[in-house]
Amino acid sequence: MTIQIGISACVLGEPVRFDGGHKASTFCLQHLRSLVRFVAVCPEQAIGLGVPRPAIRLQRDAAHNITLVQSRDPSVDHTSAMLTYTDRLLPELARLSGYIVCAKSPSCGMERVRVYDDAGQQLGKIGVGVFTRRLMQYYPWLPVEEDGRLLDPALRENFITRIYACHDYQQQMQDGFSVAKLVNFHSRYKFLIMAHSPTAYRELGRLVASARLFDMAELSQRYLTDLMQALKNIATRKLHANVLQHLQGFLKKSLTYAEKQELTDLIHRYRQGFLPLMSPLTLLTHHLRQYPNQYVAAQRYLCPYPEQLGLRA
Repeated sequence: MTIQIGISACVLGEPVRFDGGHKASTFCLQHLRSLVRFVAVCPEQAIGLGVPRPAIRLQRDAAHNITLVQSRDPSVDHTSAMLTYTDRLLPELARLSGYIVCAKSPSCGMERVRVYDDAGQQLGKIGVGVFTRRLMQYYPWLPVEEDGRLLDPALRENFITRIYACHDYQQQMQDGFSVAKLVNFHSRYKFLIMAHSPTAYRELGRLVASARLFDMAELSQRYLTDLMQALKNIATRKLHANVLQHLQGFLKKSLTYAEKQELTDLIHRYRQGFLPLMSPLTLLTHHLRQYPNQYVAAQRYLCPYPEQLGLRA
């Protein structure tokens, strides 16, 4: 099944912003679009706000309640309409494996959205868009990222990793959750998890080991949520090098002394910052072709997403 990604319609290039413009993402349109099916949503247009339309903002009152109001006339309040629309839409998004939202938007922003007080004074970039806040509460496991943050190579690679892991889990469990399926999935993701969070690697391992103590529906939700939270951590050179050394250990009886030294040297130089991750990875996969190891070859760490995205280059 094709991966489905929710996306703010303006980020997909649709002219639905308040000024009639858009915020088309080059990465989404030129690199990601051929690999996924985008589900475009513009919450503001969906609640009947036209294009162009008066600007809106987040406003906080004395009781710290957040409302979505028209910037020039705060008496025009869109909060109820936005929440009603969002709550009606959310159950329809269960098949999504990720969501890309428009940064700074009072409806769609994921973080650092400007908030104002009743007098129109800015309180700071402390808000979350009304639609996106509800989205993240309803689907705590869903990978969500802003279009602007996708310009950062590390954040972009991290988000795509989470999308593909989430989709893989959904596919694994689409015909029903079982402990056997969970064990199979987790065995393939152990080293990817380790690269992002050694602590989560241990905790998720314990969770899987005690799987039969939990209600199955609760376990499925908890594992996916904890997995997505673990993968949200940026994998560092130190953590990648640690994983590479673990994987090298599975080949220690097959590799010659010279082959071991060469791979060890590449991993060390990568850790020091002299080489890209693909250098030791390429040599490791070369050795796996020469000396097949089914367990290591099955690890999603080696290829967490399609190569053509070029995110590890």
